[in-house]
Parts: sequence; C-alpha cells; structure tokens
Amino acid sequence: MKYQDYRFSVAPMMDWTDRHCRVFHRLMSRRARLYTEMLTTGAIIHGDRRRLLGFDRSEHPVALQLGGSVPDDLATAARIGEDFGYDEINLNVGCPSDRVKDGRFGACLMAEPALVAKGVAAMKRAVRIPVTVKCRIGIDDQDPEVALDVLARGVVAAGADALVVHARKAWLNGLSPKENRDIPPLDYDRVYRLKAAMPDVPVIINGGIGSIAEAKRHLEHVDGVMLGRAAYQEPWRLLDVDPELFGEAAPCTTMKDVFEAMLPYIEDQLSQGARLHSMTRHFVGAFHGVPGARAFRRHLAEKGVKPGAGVDVLRDAIALVEDRAAEPVAA
Repeated sequence: MKYQDYRFSVAPMMDWTDRHCRVFHRLMSRRARLYTEMLTTGAIIHGDRRRLLGFDRSEHPVALQLGGSVPDDLATAARIGEDFGYDEINLNVGCPSDRVKDGRFGACLMAEPALVAKGVAAMKRAVRIPVTVKCRIGIDDQDPEVALDVLARGVVAAGADALVVHARKAWLNGLSPKENRDIPPLDYDRVYRLKAAMPDVPVIINGGIGSIAEAKRHLEHVDGVMLGRAAYQEPWRLLDVDPELFGEAAPCTTMKDVFEAMLPYIEDQLSQGARLHSMTRHFVGAFHGVPGARAFRRHLAEKGVKPGAGVDVLRDAIALVEDRAAEPVAA
C-alpha cells in the first residue's frame, strides 16, 4: 500500500458514519478514505449482512471496521467483508465504551497485545485486502511509551498494513466514553515517535484535529491524518481535502452543489423505504457560518422528521441559505 492511500481519512464513528453519511462525505472528496461504524464479529456472522454491510459503490475507497477478539471470528468476518467489496479491514482497539469493554473488544485489548496480533494474523490469512489496526496510545495506568510500542510491533509482525493511532489514552476506569474523547490529554509527539521508530509502516494520526490546516502540519511527521468529529460536525471542511492535500479539484465546489449531487441518492433511498431524517441528520453542520444556516437546520428538524417527508423538504431548507461559502472559522 502506498502511503498516499492513507493520507486522509474520516474516522469510524458509532451512530454517525453510516452509509448515508459516507455517500455525503464522498461527494466532497474523491480521495478521503471512509470507514464504517464499528461492527462486531457476532453481528456480521449471525446478523442481517445485507443491512449491516451494504454500501453504495460511490463510497470506494471504504473500509470495514470490526470489533472482536476471537481470531477465528475475526477471520470469518473479515472474509465476509472482503466478499462484500470492502477495500480494507480495520480492527478496533480504541473504543472505550462499556459495551465494548464487556464484550472484550475495543480499547481494553490494549492490555492484550498478543491476542490482538493473533487476530491480525488470522485476518491476514483470510483476506487479500489490507488489514489495519486503530488503537489508543494506552489505557489506564499503562506507560504509553511501552504499551503503544508493544502493540504496534506485535501487530506489524503479524502482518498489519497500517496503524491508526488516536493520540490519547483511554481511561476505562473512571471516565465515560464521552469524557474519553476529550479529557485525556493529546500526545501527538508520542505518535510522531512511533512513526520515527517504524519508518516503513504507514502511521495515521487521529484525535482532536479540527481542520485541514492542522492536518497538513501533522503530515510533516506522519503518513496520514484521520479527522473525526470535525469532519462530521462541520462537513464543509471536506471540500478542501482534495485541493489542499492531493492537489486535485474537489468533486463539488460548494455545499449546495454537494446537495444537488446527492438528491438522486436520497430519492433512491426514499423509494426503498428509508426516512428522510435518516439522511438529513448528517447535514446539520453543512452551512456552519453562512447566513441562513440556522433556518436550514430548523426547517430540517421540523419538517424532515415527519412521516413521508421527501426531497422537497431538503430543497426548501437549502433555499433558506445564502449563496456563499462558510466563514473560515477555527482554521
């Protein structure tokens, strides 16, 4: 895999990066690597695969993120993901939620690096597409200098093609999942040191990155940047990804162009029984800083949730927004 393939990605986020969100993001960047929400191996093996794993062809390159710790189950789920057409399998070793901890996957696996390595090795034997790992720098009382190094070297030896590192510890004892996204201090230098120690391994940095300008600064030290909440809450930032990071024109010039391009997808999904709100809930931050943005949000909140709401609701909401770009806030 070329490092360029991982130069920019949108983080997998539970309840956020579903298939509708990913189609929306793809219309702002051809190059961004997109990720599913974390799906457990049990859900994939025993659940409704078409509902869980189905995605639109426009989403490529798109990666499937798995949650699990049993090597055989990880291999089976990875093989299913490959058969569905995903471009990468990513193992979650960073999510700090209670449900994840109880299920012995996510961030708690930072304490079991040998088991993580076995899972990676099993997936590598099962699929031909890249297998990557997303982790924290450590958990609870672990020393990040030791914990991250042990995990990284173990999974790379097992065949991992890249490492995505959220540059915070996860405190599984004492902090809620929400608090774990903000309270543990960021330590970008620790991720930089990992990259320096493993120059031949693609290392992607994640955590607290709020703009494409910040991403460019990180790319002086690592191979890729993963944006999470900034990409979701202020999606207009993604319009700068291709021009600023890849030297290419964005697929759409403005957010209104993005919505015009997305209307056929929305109409198709509505015809299949999807509710408008399942898609428009991802649009809340689309016009941040533009006059009319509040009216846009209010219109979608009031009209988009009604049974039978159609694309006219979105068109009417867009018409409330002025024709100019977002203000360059918090750049």
